[in-house]
Amino acid sequence: MAKVYVMFADGVEEIEGLTAVDILRRGGQEVVTVSVTGQWMISGSHGIQFVADRLFDDNVHTGDGDLSDGDMIVLPGGGRGTQALSVHDGLGKLLAEYAAEGKWIGAICAAPSVLGIHQLLRGRRATCYPGFEDKLIGATVTGESVTVDGNIITGKGMGVSGEFAIALLRALDPAAAEKVAKEIQMKR
Repeated sequence: MAKVYVMFADGVEEIEGLTAVDILRRGGQEVVTVSVTGQWMISGSHGIQFVADRLFDDNVHTGDGDLSDGDMIVLPGGGRGTQALSVHDGLGKLLAEYAAEGKWIGAICAAPSVLGIHQLLRGRRATCYPGFEDKLIGATVTGESVTVDGNIITGKGMGVSGEFAIALLRALDPAAAEKVAKEIQMKR
């Protein structure tokens, strides 16, 4: 079982984040939702509220629940949520660590721009929500629904949240991904 941290901020696109959490948990992965806001309650871009499992600032590099112990980080999109993720210094450092160690990083919709801002897409193929292509600094933009390049998985937007989540699970456990895709009647 892999450990996955899904990062949330107010303004997150709820379906993108919660679909990833749901699919990964169905696939037997340990998923921890993390608020980068300093608050437990997250308010999504459409007014849906939910409580995070952890606060980022309480767990990074403290030795108690250090977030560097994961196998994957997932960044859901949403305009305001992505903006908060992109300016969070601790998250940028953690993403750089994950990238350097070849750990999985997933981002969907506007959130691949966070990877571009932190120089993690140079020489990679990636996709994003239309209008954010210029923020994928150094990447070849594919326009695909989901793009996997090495340890980076990117998705185009909310409409492909299920496909994106299955790609995340496939990276960690291909057999579980096929099983879950079949169970939820996802076209493969």
